[in-house]
Amino acid sequence: MHPGLWLVTSTLAAVLGTALLDDGVCRAPDGKDGFPGVPGLDGRPGQKGDTGEPGKSTHRTGIKGPKGEAGEPGLPGIPGNRGYPGIPGLPGVPGPPGKKGAKGKAGNILDQPRPAFSASRRSPPSKGNTVVFDNIITNQESSYSPQTGEFTCRVPGLYYFAYQVISSGDLCLSITKNEEHVVSFCDNNSRNLLQVNSGSSVLSLAVGDRVSVSTNPAKGSAVYSGSEADSVFSGFMLFPQMD
Repeated sequence: MHPGLWLVTSTLAAVLGTALLDDGVCRAPDGKDGFPGVPGLDGRPGQKGDTGEPGKSTHRTGIKGPKGEAGEPGLPGIPGNRGYPGIPGLPGVPGPPGKKGAKGKAGNILDQPRPAFSASRRSPPSKGNTVVFDNIITNQESSYSPQTGEFTCRVPGLYYFAYQVISSGDLCLSITKNEEHVVSFCDNNSRNLLQVNSGSSVLSLAVGDRVSVSTNPAKGSAVYSGSEADSVFSGFMLFPQMD
């Protein structure tokens, strides 16, 4: 017998003998794997699975995508709190002149107040340093008081005041406004003869201002009181204060 044929026959007998020993059945040896078959068709879609648990947030590492299209406007929100007032704006352009108003009624000078007074001095009681002229000659608007010797302003404006006071000795007199000296006039009378001390001034007065004539005892206060001559204090409004 050819050696090669004998080897094949021996090998086959050994394999068959082994197969008989394992199963008690005579079978051929396993063949080699075949070639892969053609892919089959897709199966039917499976049922929807249960919703999974929310994933944990993480930092975005991907590239930012393009901006999406604007959505539809939402419902109006609740009004917010009122803000602080802003800075005032610049003045606007002046508007056109308005129409001329109706002509007013003509003024009547007789309707205007005309404060004026004049008073002489007899023998009034002393009121400190204020010279009191107790005999009323004129007292328009009743602004002068013969008890205190003061004129009280009720209509603001410019006023003229003047006095002529008889002295029997040295005398210094001042026109005062609210008890403050405005102007002063002094006369020396070494012979003790009757002489006139006079002075005047224009004052701007507001409502409530008080004007009087006062003495200065340190420099002379010899005001004459008698029937031989009269001392007079006068005042009147020049014109009212314009608004």
